[in-house]
This record gives sequence, C-alpha cells and structure tokens, in this order.
Amino acid sequence: MKFTYCISFMAILAISASFFSCKKTEKKAETTTSRIKMVVDSTEKWSEKMAKSIMYRNPEAWQIDDAKRPKWDYVHGLVSLAFEKLYAETQNKAYYDYAKGYADALIDSSGNIVNYEIEKYNIDMINAGKILFDLYAKTNDKRYKIAMDTLRLQLKDQPRTKSGGFWHKKRYPNQMWLDGLYMGAPFYTQYTTTFEEGKALNDIAKQFQLIETNAKDPNTGLLYHGWDESRQMEWADKKTGTSPNFWSRSLGWYAMALVDVLDYFPENHPKKQELITSLNQLATAVVAFQDESGLWYQVPNMGDRDGNYLEASGSAMLTYALAKGVNKGYLPDYFMENATKGFNGLTTKLIKVQDNGTITLTQVCAVAGLGGNPYRDGTYKYYINERKKDNDPKGTGPFILAALQLDK
Repeated sequence: MKFTYCISFMAILAISASFFSCKKTEKKAETTTSRIKMVVDSTEKWSEKMAKSIMYRNPEAWQIDDAKRPKWDYVHGLVSLAFEKLYAETQNKAYYDYAKGYADALIDSSGNIVNYEIEKYNIDMINAGKILFDLYAKTNDKRYKIAMDTLRLQLKDQPRTKSGGFWHKKRYPNQMWLDGLYMGAPFYTQYTTTFEEGKALNDIAKQFQLIETNAKDPNTGLLYHGWDESRQMEWADKKTGTSPNFWSRSLGWYAMALVDVLDYFPENHPKKQELITSLNQLATAVVAFQDESGLWYQVPNMGDRDGNYLEASGSAMLTYALAKGVNKGYLPDYFMENATKGFNGLTTKLIKVQDNGTITLTQVCAVAGLGGNPYRDGTYKYYINERKKDNDPKGTGPFILAALQLDK
C-alpha cells in the first residue's frame, strides 16, 4: 500500500514539474516572439511590404543585389524606379529618399557616373538613367542632367546591326536581345520627348520593328530571347538568326519595354498604333502559356518538361505589363483577369513571410544570357539549370510595379 502511494505521489510530482516547465517554456517563447521588431505590418499593401522588406535587407539602395560598393547597374535602376513610382502613389518620402540616395551615391559633384565605362557600349547601363528624370524635375540639380546627357551620348554612338538595331553590348556584335529593348528604349523615349522634341521616336519604333520582324515565332507568337543578324553565333539558327528557346523573363523585359515607351509616344504619332498592336499580340501569346497557378514557367512553352519551374521575375514582369496595358487603355479589359491571376500566383505560391513581417520572393532566376564565357547556348537544359536566388531585384522591382498597377 505504501509502495503504491509512493509511486502515485512521485507521478504527481513529475506531472507538476512537467506542467510548470511547459508554462515556463511557453512564457519564454512568448517573450522571444514579443521581442521581434515587426518591420512590416501585415495589413499594408503588397507594394509597401516589398519595399520595406528591401529597405530592411539593404539600408542603402546601392547595396541591392549583394553589392559590396556602389555601382551603376540596371537592377538598381529597376528597383529605384519602382521606389519612385511608390513614392508618387504614397507620398512617403522614405521611398523617394531611397531612390535619390542611389543616384547620389553614383553621380559625383560634376555629374560623372561612378564606375561607368561608356566605351563598353553595354545597353544595360542605360536603364538606371530613368530615375534621373524625376530627380532632375524635382531638384533642378544639373548633375542629373549631365548624367542623362552622358547616357544619351552612349545611345548616339551605340554600335548597330546593319539594319539599324542596337547591339546588346560591344562584345556581343550584331546581336539584339529582348532584354535590351527594356534597358534602352524607355530611357531613350523619355529623353527624346523631354529634351529633343521627340526627334528620335522613329528610331525607337524601329528597334521594336526589328525584333518583331526577326525574333517572333509565327506559330506561338512568342519572341525568342535573342537574334544574331550575322548568324555567326553558335546559338543562332543559321536560317533565322534566332536563339533556340523562349525565356519568360526576356518576354517580360520586352513586354515592359512596350508598355513603358507608349507613355511617351504622342497620340498622333504614326508608329504608336504599331507598338500597341505589338503589345496586344504579345499579350495574346503569353496568356496562352500562363499556368493555372497564374504564373509562367522559366521556359514558358515547356511547362510539362522535367526540371522546368514557375519563375518569379518573368511572372511579375508579365503581370505588370498586362495590368498597365489595361489601365492605360492599350489592352482590352479582359487581360486584367490574367494580370490579377498572375499576381495572386506570386503571393500565394512564391512569397514567404518572415517572423518580422518582411517578405521573401522565391524562385527567381538569378541570371541568364547568350554566348559569353562560360558559353551559354540557349538550350532548354541551360535555362532550367541557371541558379535561382531569393529576392533577386529582377523579381522584387517588377513585383512592386505590378502591385501598384493592381492596387494590391
């Protein structure tokens, strides 16, 4: 009897100890959670959630993309432009200061762009110049105008194909990439309408005409990533000059280029309707390959092949272009359903929320190109095996732009 009593008493002690131990652990967990400073409020719009997450991870805009020192680069320009658009919507000066901080870290007192080498004739370097128009208009700081003039000078002397298209880079002769239309054309369009009375608009329209004529697949309506007028590159089809495959982000770059240059083409310009037609044809082509999730695959027309994946940056870019196209009246209203579906796919499938409220965009292709060293052959295997990177700015910038267009 005593033995049974002792066991029962010991069991009660064990249970009591376990109870108080659990309570202590729960209290500690609650205390730890309460100490986490919430960076992002869950009730905020997606545009501000992403912007605040970017600022938290990169206190200075030049630090984006893991940069160790300030550099003039297209991805920083892409994100900074999104911040300018967000400021215009919210009037939160922190967003304006973030974009301005990037420009001021890269443009010295004489208007020179730090670490920029015009002689490389890399059309990617034009893109960041888009943030300078608004800064110059607001501040009348001549440094910004001098920097824009320098970029315009690059376009003046940028090597061209025999038919008149800008080379993607000096070291990539005779090649036009879809990426390059976004890198150069919107800045070129805004510059010529702002400072040159639109004298270069026909030249800008020609860049798109060359791509439409030479890089479009007649069966799908999609455009190949690159076109080599000389047919000399190993990746180029010997008959057409096109690269072997479609790539979702290159289609996204091109779609954004179309919808953005249209902002600066006057209504009565004879080439404006051609550009609107190209945008409509592209929109029809890409929604035919939109996954049921709302997203687009890395290689968009091969969603059922092993190794392919739903890619964030191309999906965000196409979502933005479709939404803006409808908002501006360039596209029929029914494309807004595709844009909404695309954005919902991003937020439900590819966004992760951290303990402090910041958000992470996953499944972003870090980089892809053609040629170079090591050689990039443009095959299916190549595209699906390029590395992925969470929160790559080529995804986060367009995510903000898409969120703004959809008012999400």
